[in-house]
Amino acid sequence: MALIHIKKRDNRVVAFEKEKILHAVEKAFHATKTGGHQDAEKITHYVLHVLEKKFRYTTPTVENVQDTVEEALIKNGYARVGSAYVLYREKHRKQREERGVREWHEEPRLSVNAMKVLQRRYLLRDTEGNIVETPQQLFRRVARAIAAADKEYKQNAHHAEEEFYEMMINLEFLPNTPTLMNAGAQPSLGLAACYVLPIEDNLESIFSSLKWQALIHQGGGGVGFSFNRLRPKGELIQSSKGTSSGPVSFMRIFDTATDVIKNGGKRRGANMAVLRVDHPDILAFVSCKQQKGFLENFNISVAITDVFMHALKMNRTYALINPHTQKEVRKTAARDVWKKIMENAWKTGDPGIIFIDEINRHNAVLEAGEIETTNPCGEQPLLPFESCTLGSINLTKFVKQKEVQWDKLGNIVERAVHFLDNTLDASTIPLMDVERTTKENRRIGLGVMGWAEMLILLEIRYDSNEALRMAETVMKFIQDHAHEASKQLAVIRGNFPNFNKSTWKKTQDYMRNVAVTTIAPTGSLSIIANTSSGIEPLFGISFVREVMEGTQLPETNPVFTKIAKERGFYTEALMKKIAQNGSAAKVNMPHDIKRLFVTAHEIKPEWHVRMQAAFQKFTDNAVSKTVNLPPDAAVKDVEKAYMLAYELQCKGITVFRYGSKEQQVLYLGKKVEAEFAGGCPGKQCGN
Repeated sequence: MALIHIKKRDNRVVAFEKEKILHAVEKAFHATKTGGHQDAEKITHYVLHVLEKKFRYTTPTVENVQDTVEEALIKNGYARVGSAYVLYREKHRKQREERGVREWHEEPRLSVNAMKVLQRRYLLRDTEGNIVETPQQLFRRVARAIAAADKEYKQNAHHAEEEFYEMMINLEFLPNTPTLMNAGAQPSLGLAACYVLPIEDNLESIFSSLKWQALIHQGGGGVGFSFNRLRPKGELIQSSKGTSSGPVSFMRIFDTATDVIKNGGKRRGANMAVLRVDHPDILAFVSCKQQKGFLENFNISVAITDVFMHALKMNRTYALINPHTQKEVRKTAARDVWKKIMENAWKTGDPGIIFIDEINRHNAVLEAGEIETTNPCGEQPLLPFESCTLGSINLTKFVKQKEVQWDKLGNIVERAVHFLDNTLDASTIPLMDVERTTKENRRIGLGVMGWAEMLILLEIRYDSNEALRMAETVMKFIQDHAHEASKQLAVIRGNFPNFNKSTWKKTQDYMRNVAVTTIAPTGSLSIIANTSSGIEPLFGISFVREVMEGTQLPETNPVFTKIAKERGFYTEALMKKIAQNGSAAKVNMPHDIKRLFVTAHEIKPEWHVRMQAAFQKFTDNAVSKTVNLPPDAAVKDVEKAYMLAYELQCKGITVFRYGSKEQQVLYLGKKVEAEFAGGCPGKQCGN
């Protein structure tokens, strides 16, 4: 059946013209000096065949057609031509923007990669799998659903909806992935990104948590577990007269279940496994990721105690404690355990470390319970059965003429806190225990993304004392305004129920949320916002981001491209040279620009840690930050980073040595055909 109509970007349905496909393909062949008219006709014929088969009963969009052309070129052996066609699409997209015509009717100016991620993961589909909303409609759906919570407090929900919509459509703020996926669509699946579930030392608790994990993953959330309560491997079990298989073996069950259940059918689930450094099975836990394919759906971290760090510094032994009996099993040398942690982190990127006593020193509701673990990326320490909603401010939107727009930033912080508090009410959490604990504390996590670009726009180099001072200034400003916004909400809506059990009661009368700020990795959100991830430096100026189970997204930093064109040194040859290694270090360009566009592997590990500590100083919860190491980094580099993180009072730390995993999120050099602007370069990235 021949195609008759096509849907344009402004939703108009017009006559289908195959000549336009032929013309675009011919241009791509011409640009690469590969093939000619006959080859273009062959590809066009193939594209028409695929479209006619795929859209027999529906009308294809312009994007559907262009995606099919890309696939056809690659599938038929014209990879170079396919790359040229991608550039052709990007060029015309920019021309449309310059004329004031957007990719979608009244849509934000989204990058090609942003559109791919939205189409693949976020936009609603009908029962046949066809996309039935635009990005504009997605942001409107989310804004309306979250603003509706204002009605409970007799506030103006329509006004809130417009404010929420405006900051999302302008890409100034974006909430975590489950909110974008489920708000206004399936709120019963949950709107929070981060959960912690307890595991007690009995089968009923273990398999109950396994069931709850599946429900959380279904809604798009990630789960943290502490396996410390499980008795060590080999201990006698009185009820069965058998022996315990230990925490690591039970972790496998949770990993397998995660493998089967994708988050909301749209992304693989992510988990965190934490074991205290004084558990008898700590060495088996530390080295478990050396086994190929083992626990692929888990990040793992060791909960380091002050007692252990003291023993390490004094070169002494410390006690391993059986959690079942609370008795000492044996003593072991702290330095031997530390060495194993360092070696495995160097080899595989795991384990990370959380400083559990430092976390609980800042636990504002310690009276309600101790924190034992975090969410999958480490930025959100949570009580058992607690969840948290996250959102991030795009800092690139708050710099103008090399100055921070403080008033504008403060306004968005206030709106974002309002949005995140509403999200707690808009979400129907399927687990009663989680809903109760979450509502008792009303914990939210407002963070940032685009920090690296903000520094560039302010003409500040990332690895500099000036950058550290600016980090403290920006985060203190956000923290202060977020606290004030939470107080004002509490005046109207009431304090969080655990307020009288919290440290807040000593300093003030009102607080709506036990904690308000978090620095998350913003994996997918930063793609949508077309900026760098969290507070990470640029991973590369040009690189490949691999997401969504193998999808490769070629990425070039938009700020670099803009500056290069404004300064007059942009050329295709320059961009190709940069793409070969992702960096500007060996490329001929103005020195001041080269100095600003320093990338993750060019920055010494200590600057990564110092930047994390600067943000942690003014962050209620914790900071997700990866210390990126080059392939030739040594184990001692890992040790220096971990020790510095402890000395600077970070709540945790993760390192990643490039190439230490078979599968990673970011690639440089020859792999640059297609994703990442920063942290979490291993398999699990959240938010």
